[in-house]
Amino acid sequence: MAGFYRPLVKVTRGMAASDGAGVKMTRLLGTPELRVLDPFLMLDKFHSDNPDDYIAGFPEHPHRGFETVTYMVAGRMQHRDNKGHEGVIEPGGVQWMTAAGGIIHSEMPQQEDGLMSGFQLWINLPAAEKMKPAGYQEYSAAQVAEDKREGVTARIVAGRTSTGVEGPVRNVTTQPFYAELVMEPGAVFEEAIPAEKTTIVAIHTGSVNVSGIALAEAHLGVFGPGDTVRIEAGDQGARAILAAANPIGEPIAWGGPFVMNTEGEVRQAMLDYQMGRF
Repeated sequence: MAGFYRPLVKVTRGMAASDGAGVKMTRLLGTPELRVLDPFLMLDKFHSDNPDDYIAGFPEHPHRGFETVTYMVAGRMQHRDNKGHEGVIEPGGVQWMTAAGGIIHSEMPQQEDGLMSGFQLWINLPAAEKMKPAGYQEYSAAQVAEDKREGVTARIVAGRTSTGVEGPVRNVTTQPFYAELVMEPGAVFEEAIPAEKTTIVAIHTGSVNVSGIALAEAHLGVFGPGDTVRIEAGDQGARAILAAANPIGEPIAWGGPFVMNTEGEVRQAMLDYQMGRF
């Protein structure tokens, strides 16, 4: 694929974190080292075969002003919210929840043992959409399109690849590209992603090389200018998430589960939740 390869301009290693009712995870974005990458707000990797690390799950809690994307690599997770949406995702499945004007939901493991693994990404919404009605999309592994290349299976959740494979999640203002890459040792994945899109790669397992820089498990790489992303798997192969989206360029006011444009809007979100307006 011809083009100017986008180099990595920053690499960070995830830090241990705990959320929900004590679920242990690794936070790759939303850390002191890397707070925000507009429009991406936070990225967590959860990966454990110890039930004590995940069994308590994420009981009911509110959100407003952004979207969450939960992608399962292993295990089963149930979503339930106060808008009537409910579903269970299994390996290769995805939940794309638009909190927007307000939603109360829970995310609970549907297993008592075994490996629970995946990612959750938070994507900001522009001011014009922060108070629109909440929404929810869920797709099974069979509904997620695959772009099979030499040594690489790219599972496309959102966006369209250069070969014409399109993910099931569409009509999102930030025009995201979200793909899981399953790569054999030494395999190369190239895709045209313009420089105006904020673009990241997060390593689930194995390792990759980008522009001469090695990234191992739980590393996050941020791409710089150029028009094409090139990722080469290491000796053991790799599983990774490649995500890109258009930045919003608006002020961010963050208060726990609420992400708005001003502190006043965050306070209003807290009041609305307390008053049962979600």
